This record gives sequence, structure tokens and C-alpha cells, in this order.
Amino acid sequence: MSRFRRKSFSALLTVAAAAGLVAGGVSAPAATAATAATDASVGKVVGYFTEWGVYDRNYHVKNIETSGSASKLTHINYAFGNVTNGGCAIGDAYADYQKTYDAASSVDGVADTWDQPLAGSFNQLKKLKAKHPGLKVIWSFGGWTWSGGFGQAAKNASAFANSCYNLVNDPRWAGVFDGIDIDWEYPNACGLSCDTSGAAAFKNLLQALRAKFGSKLVTAAITADGTSGGKIDAADYGGAAQYVNWYNVMTYDYFGAWAAQGPTAPHSPLTSYAGIPTAGFYSDAAIQKLKSKGVPASKLLLGIGFYGRGWTGVTQSAPGGTATGPAPGKYEQGIEDYKILKNSCPATGTIAGTAYAKCGSNWWSYDTPSTIAGKVSYAKTQGLGGAMFWELSGDTTNGELITAVAK
Repeated sequence: MSRFRRKSFSALLTVAAAAGLVAGGVSAPAATAATAATDASVGKVVGYFTEWGVYDRNYHVKNIETSGSASKLTHINYAFGNVTNGGCAIGDAYADYQKTYDAASSVDGVADTWDQPLAGSFNQLKKLKAKHPGLKVIWSFGGWTWSGGFGQAAKNASAFANSCYNLVNDPRWAGVFDGIDIDWEYPNACGLSCDTSGAAAFKNLLQALRAKFGSKLVTAAITADGTSGGKIDAADYGGAAQYVNWYNVMTYDYFGAWAAQGPTAPHSPLTSYAGIPTAGFYSDAAIQKLKSKGVPASKLLLGIGFYGRGWTGVTQSAPGGTATGPAPGKYEQGIEDYKILKNSCPATGTIAGTAYAKCGSNWWSYDTPSTIAGKVSYAKTQGLGGAMFWELSGDTTNGELITAVAK
């Protein structure tokens, strides 16, 4: 969790209710068939890859391949590009297109040379797509940290769309990206900062992007606040739906240790339950609310977190207990990757379609292969377009969670 992470814990302290708040040598034909089969069976499987993951997390594009995830994904969202000065901008030039890879760390086993025109994760993604021709890559802009720029962008949506189109389709990385994802947290509502651009701004922005990007993919990550008068009601998500291929509904981060004293609660409940701290802060509430706004079910992807949120100073095993603050985490307090939690604090119970565990005085909630299977079943029953997850590096080295998503 760096400052770029979708939900910075320190930032969330300021908005307690900010809900809504992915084996080498596969032949091209086999990979194409695998991707097509995944799409047909569960719809889209969209996973976020974070540009900062190549640093402390030591998670690179090659890991998508070696974990077996590449053949299970239909789309990768590359997070994040910046939104500044009314346009789209590079997030981290070094990680994106400058960092060189040796043969051992390169997707295709071929080392970068000092004078090649494109390096970094962009070049590695290009190599990954060559192995998996059915795989699409989408560049995501904004996120928790950089959403403050969308207000200015909305003042001239056409100029913003032109800027983004030119960056996504820059000749230096031609062939890498198949479209754009907008992660505005949140239009006409508060995230890290508060936006006052009006209820129509989001629709206008997406309309301009669709006009510029034409048949290329245009998607958006959106709030999952199912409360009455909440974030879904603050902007015209129904009207904007006609311009997107789909919405990535961020059905996680409903509860967490930004409420330092608790009560402990699962951060990604699928359904409501007795004692839920905030009515409407659960996945099904968001999905039904978006449907009621006229968003087609097929354009909704259910969000799944590949991480847990936790408290410390907890004495009660069941949800609803008091706490003294955030549980320790490897990169940031109050949050931990699934790949760590599955061993450090194995799930002992489930509530509202997700799992939880108390280990010592720490209490964690997170999704497991079993609870993900339940969420995927829900998505199918609801006729949703598939599932999205945040983010790839939280999974095990053999891709336990993505296997459950794509099964």
C-alpha cells in the first residue's frame, strides 16, 4: 500500500463513511481459448495491476504469467495514471516505461537492452498480450489519491478526453492499451477531497470519452454506497451507463479501522446482516440500487478484494466487537494481503457471504476461495457482467483467489 493505493488508510481516517468506498509457456491458441472460455463461463474477469507493485511488493507483470493468472483474466486494469491540469498524465514514468528487466524477470525470458524504445511494465504487458492474444489491457486513471483532478477535467470534458486519448494511444506504447478506465472517487461527493462538479459531470465526462475513444473500451470504477441519498445518488450513474462498456463496482472497503474503536465488521459484505454498522453498506444494496437507476445488470462487475481489513485490541470473536485501533499490516496499518492472512490468521467464520477470523487480539475480515465462489454465484444469478478484483499482488503465487473467480 503506497500513497497511490485506492484506499489509503490515513486518507480514510478523514472520511469514515467512504464506502465503495486483480506458469509460463502457454501457446497462443491455448491461451486464447482459455480467455474465451473464462469470458463465456463467468463473464469478465478484470484484475487491477498496480504500477507501484514493482517496488516494495516485488510484483511484476511476469508474476501474472507464473501464477497462472494470465490465462484466467479477460482484462487487466493498469493503475493508475494521474489526472491533473484538466487531462490525463503519466503516473510513474520509471515503472511504466523506463525500468529495464533482465531475462529472468521478463515475461518472455528475453532481457531488455539499454537502447530499446520501450521498457518498464508497459513493455512487459505487451509481451504478456503476445502470449495471450485474447487478453485486453485498460489504463485506469485517478484512484483514491488522484481523483482530485477530475473536478477540473469535468469543466472541459472534451479537452480531457482528447488528452487521455493521446496519452493512452501514444506511439511509444502502441498496442499496449485497449481502452481507458476512469476511477473517480467520487463525482459530486467526498473522497480524499470533496467534489462539487454537479450530478451531470460524471455522465458528461463519460460521454466525451466515448465520443473520442469510439469502439475502444471505456469503463469506470464506481462507488458501491447503497445508502439512501449516498454516493450513488450523488451522480448520474444511470445516464452515464450508456457510454461505458461496464462499471467496476467497488463492493469492498465498507468498514475498516478508520473507525478505530470498531465495531468490527466485514469490509466486503455481500448481504446485510443483523448488527451491520451502516444500513446499505453491502454489495447487494449497491447492485440493486444501480439496477434501479437503469444500469443494465450486464454492465455491472462485482468487486472483490484480494486483501483483508482488520482491528487490534479486540476481545470478541464474532463481528460487532470493540477495538483500540488498526491491526498491524505489512505495508500499512489495518490492511493485509490475502496471501499473508491465509497463513497468519486463517478464517474461522463467515458472515454476509465473506469470512473473518480473530487471532490473538487482532480481528480480520477477508474473502477466501470459498466465499469468492459464493460471490461469483451471486453475480451469475443476478446476470452481472462478471467480476473485478483489487488487486493481483494480494493473491497467492499460484493464484488461489483468481482461480475461484474464474472457475
